[in-house]
Amino acid sequence: MTVRRLAAAGLAAALALSSGLLASCARPEAAVILAGSTSVQPFAEALAQEYMKTRAGLLVEVQGGGSAAGILAAQSGTAGIGMSSRALKEAEKGLWSVEIAKDGLAVVVNPANPVTDLSLDQLRTIYTGVVTDWSQVGGAKGQIHVITREEGSGTRSAFMDLVMGKHEIDPRSIVQDSNGAVRQLVADDPGAIGYLSMGLVDARVKAVSLGGIAATREDVVNGTYGLSRPFLFVANGEPTGEAKAFVDFVLSAEGQRLLEAQGLVAVQQGGAS
Repeated sequence: MTVRRLAAAGLAAALALSSGLLASCARPEAAVILAGSTSVQPFAEALAQEYMKTRAGLLVEVQGGGSAAGILAAQSGTAGIGMSSRALKEAEKGLWSVEIAKDGLAVVVNPANPVTDLSLDQLRTIYTGVVTDWSQVGGAKGQIHVITREEGSGTRSAFMDLVMGKHEIDPRSIVQDSNGAVRQLVADDPGAIGYLSMGLVDARVKAVSLGGIAATREDVVNGTYGLSRPFLFVANGEPTGEAKAFVDFVLSAEGQRLLEAQGLVAVQQGGAS
């Protein structure tokens, strides 16, 4: 009986060790960790998937958390590369950074909403809470449900800079923590309005034009659409090794084509600072 128990215990231990080794092989340690902007995140994930196809056994891990968190992660070294969807602030400019693409910021409403165009002033008055009914801006009568992003979000920071200026967003607004959450809420609510990365606009929501200028890639390129912002990679010192190789891939013709195909505006190769 004792021998059988010992044999069973030995077999269980061997199986556990084998399973652990297999799990370890199946989940290699990340060679490159990116963290930060939830606007940049889905594009970085797509780039990582393509890059890993060419590098067997290499893991590029992409995490969210917001632009502020990504910059902090880069500063502290907890991520090799931080992702930001806003320009660096003065106190952050000691970081290495590179612009990987430009993005338009789209203002979106539910497809059932008849409103197709807003002026910047109308948009601002909606977000300050001065205008509260769609009938005040040419729509059907109904309460406007304002959706915004959380503090620390690069998307919110860009919206504040480009739209709000010195005005504050109405504290009664509904706060969401990602572009995807904003998109889903607007898709589900005919009275909602939100803002998100132009590259993430799909059939579930409708992007309104601003002052008669459509939220399109072409209008971001030619500068006529005013709501655009940079997508940045940042690091605590110029990347080396696998991190540098991944950045080089993102800035290559192939990487830039992938970003263009997903609705972003490519940048010239290089441009690190």
